[in-house]
Amino acid sequence: MSFSSTVKSELCSIPLGQSCCIMAELAAFLHINGTMLFLGNNEVGLYFSTESAPVARRIFKLIKSRYKVQPEILIRKNQRLKKNNVYIVAVLRPSEARALLEDAHVLYKDEMGNTNIYAGIHSALVENECCRRAYLRATFLGGGYISDPEKNYHLEIVTHDLQYAQALSSLVACFDLHAKIVERKGNHVLYFKEGENIAHFLNIIGAHQALLEWENIRARKDMRNNINRIVNCETANLSKTVNAAIRQIENIEYIRQSIGLHRLSPQLREIAELRLKYRDASLKELGSMLVPPIGKSGVNHRLRKLDEIADALRGKKKGEM
Repeated sequence: MSFSSTVKSELCSIPLGQSCCIMAELAAFLHINGTMLFLGNNEVGLYFSTESAPVARRIFKLIKSRYKVQPEILIRKNQRLKKNNVYIVAVLRPSEARALLEDAHVLYKDEMGNTNIYAGIHSALVENECCRRAYLRATFLGGGYISDPEKNYHLEIVTHDLQYAQALSSLVACFDLHAKIVERKGNHVLYFKEGENIAHFLNIIGAHQALLEWENIRARKDMRNNINRIVNCETANLSKTVNAAIRQIENIEYIRQSIGLHRLSPQLREIAELRLKYRDASLKELGSMLVPPIGKSGVNHRLRKLDEIADALRGKKKGEM
């Protein structure tokens, strides 16, 4: 089972809650998974479609709990993915379908008495924080996806309308979360990329077990990344130290062959002889061998002087040629 399916299974096991929260969930499912059937004579039916059996069962329970009706359940094969089923929860009696649509503020009558469709999220549905959480939970169940945190951090909710996606973004912002919206294949996708924001969203919608797993994986990944950074940094420093030592030895050998180390000042001759004798020693170790001992900066200063002398000798030799 994918991480996304695990999250949805956990969410579907959450108790239905109060009547207001049930209505908020149903309204969200209507926008994400619902389809209206216009039957003529101003009558409508509706159905919800999903590829998730647990989500279909939850929609069925929500409708039955709120309206005391028995929705029909149908199973169809997905035409695109032959191995997947599509579960359909249908409310075909016009009176029952209209009651649900009007309570969800999807259908409303204007001043002229004409029936219209409301594309946003009606404020009456999300007045309470519990209802806002329930609404967002249903949007994720209906059109959400979360990646395996072992691979990357990504959570998205697919919607069919830009106005609705913007309304959903505003609802998310009530919890100090800022989602981005992108158009993809005619849909408008609300998404998060940051691991901390995704963890916050999982907490909002009540996926607490998934949240714990998410944070455990994040902690392990952060630890691995920190270890890798430390190892890479130490490797880079070691390479830098080795390359510097090789350069220093080459320059000292060149000075010895060109003019002899006896031509150097006592301080430079001492550090040059130590570097040739202890080729793998660090600057700190070389400094501790001197009498009196000196620090890394002092050793580095003397070695740079030797580099300059070697470069000057090479330049002089080129000039003579």
